[in-house]
Order: sequence, then C-alpha cells, then structure tokens
Amino acid sequence: MYLIGLTGGIASGKSTVARQLVQHGAVHIDADHLARLAVGPGTPALAQIADAFGPGVLNAEGALDRAALGALVFADPDALSRLNAIVHPAVRAMSNARIREAERADPEAVVVYDVPLLVEAAVDHPFDLVVVTQADEETRVRRMVDLRAMDAGEAERRIRSQASDAERLAIADVVLETGGTLEQTLEQVDLLWEQIHAGREDRTVRAAP
Repeated sequence: MYLIGLTGGIASGKSTVARQLVQHGAVHIDADHLARLAVGPGTPALAQIADAFGPGVLNAEGALDRAALGALVFADPDALSRLNAIVHPAVRAMSNARIREAERADPEAVVVYDVPLLVEAAVDHPFDLVVVTQADEETRVRRMVDLRAMDAGEAERRIRSQASDAERLAIADVVLETGGTLEQTLEQVDLLWEQIHAGREDRTVRAAP
C-alpha cells in the first residue's frame, strides 16, 4: 500500500485533487465524512460535544446543529481546541480502520487520506507522501463567496482559524499550486500520479535480487 496524506486550507482545491486521483485508481478516505459520522446521533462524541457546549448545539431531533456549533468555535480558538479534542480521536480511530480495510482489499492500493486538519490534528499516520494544495487567500475567499454563498468576513475567519500556509508547507513533500485554472491543477495531479508509480517501480527494481 502507498499512503498519501492530502491537505490544504479551506477552498484550496483538495476535493478536485482527490477526485482526479480517484479517477486514476486511488482509494479515497475523506476525513470530513468521517468527522460527520463520528458526531452522528447517538455517538459518544456527540454526547461529549453537548456536554462541553450546551444543548443549544443540538437541533430538535437531537442531531448536531453545525451552524450553531460553528458560530461558537470559529470565533473562539479555545472552544475550537475543545471541539477538536473530542472529534479528532474519534476520526483517527475510524481512519485507521478504513486504511486497514483498503490494504486488506488490495495490498498494492494507493490510498489518499484527504484530511484538511492534518497539521492541526497532528495526524501521524505513516504517510509515504504528504501533498499540500496551495492557493492564495484572495482566491480562496472568492471561491467561498461564489461557490458556497459565504460572507467574505466569515470566509476570512474560517481561513484564519486553520493552520497557516507556512505550517502546512513545512510538512509538505509535494505542493500543488491550485490558484490557477482547473486544467492547470489537473495537469499537476496527473504528473504526480505518474511520478508516484515511477517511484514505486524504481523502489521495486532496486530491491530485487
């Protein structure tokens, strides 16, 4: 198995990169999806969140009210840290299970773990490669306003609640510049895929007797 950690700031093109890698045959594990499952109705993590932040973060059906919780944590670094301390361990357990499942299904699989908070959560899976998507803040804010109908001020707050570009670049093995056109981003992903397979073949040749 070859394990890629894919990360980058909000609206920096991670989903586009992940989709293209899947088109090439990679197995995709989405940390955001796992985080939603981890705080689903009846889960221990949801109960801990309600205890920590009060019943106002639950809706009438007892599910998580993401807008209410987001209003609390994205303006308060301490609150965000408390939330992360609840959610991250649950997501880590689930991602471990998914990675093991992928390896059992195909020992030669290329697995892409798409994890926006790789830096913040101190994710330490044994990655073979860490890929960071990089776009300037102005571009990311524009995407969030145009594509997600988000207020520009809220978009800026979301960006600044995450790790800095410098922190992400410090852990990167590969940086994909995603501030240009879609075609330019996809070209970089295609080249990365070719390089991954060339590198694996080189290692196999060198290791052969």
